[in-house]
Amino acid sequence: MSKHERWNTLLELLAASGKLEVEEAATALDVSAATIRRDLDELAEQQLLIRTRGGAVAHGVSYELPLRYKSTRHAAEKRRIAEAAADLIAPGEVVGLNGGTTTTEVARALALRFASGRADTAGTAGAGGAATSGPALTVVTNALNIAGELAVRPQIKIVTTGGVARPQTYELVGPLTVGVLNEVVLDVVVLGVDGVDAALGVMAHQEDEASISRLFAERASRVVVVTDSSKMGRRAFARICGLDRIDLLVTDTGIAPEAVAQLTEAGVKVLAV
Repeated sequence: MSKHERWNTLLELLAASGKLEVEEAATALDVSAATIRRDLDELAEQQLLIRTRGGAVAHGVSYELPLRYKSTRHAAEKRRIAEAAADLIAPGEVVGLNGGTTTTEVARALALRFASGRADTAGTAGAGGAATSGPALTVVTNALNIAGELAVRPQIKIVTTGGVARPQTYELVGPLTVGVLNEVVLDVVVLGVDGVDAALGVMAHQEDEASISRLFAERASRVVVVTDSSKMGRRAFARICGLDRIDLLVTDTGIAPEAVAQLTEAGVKVLAV
């Protein structure tokens, strides 16, 4: 197991329980306690955890893995979800994307889908209902990594929101972000979330990211949530919106039948891929 793989596993174990003991981690990863101590020390230097006597604890109650470490979790499921979500987007539409590993995969799937150049959008109604002959796709995002990946695609128009960058997720937040989103109209927004609850709706770990995602939903005609089934029934600190605002949830086939029933009862269509 490489160092990166060990670090990823250690952070996942820490995210699950909030604390980690050296001996417990050494057994789980089948490495020496000395190796785990060095790994924890290095992760602490990067401020990804807090070292304690005999182990480590997470930063705060709502622990959030940085995007670069979350990217390998449920990778196959996220790619399938992303491809299904990208297939829902019509040429010429204006699409909002918030930050996260699943929405990053959606951006990559969109780039591949529209890779042939400018789509024939004559007669295609974009935001506002008027026929357009512009770029194959317009993407509005507050995620720096998504903007960076799509900026090299000349067939896709990229609009970034501005704002203050959060290093954990590369998302831009704050008044500058709000100012830009208040001036745009979206055909569809694709939202990544940290939790889905039948009573509370969809949630994020950070309140500033949740408020931006909520505004994305308010500016869009259609709201699509993309999330792997591990987020179902999970709660996070900050509420984005209720299920009544969501048109479609795209997830993997691991979703429990009772969760599908709850979402359907709330008026949310579910696509499991």
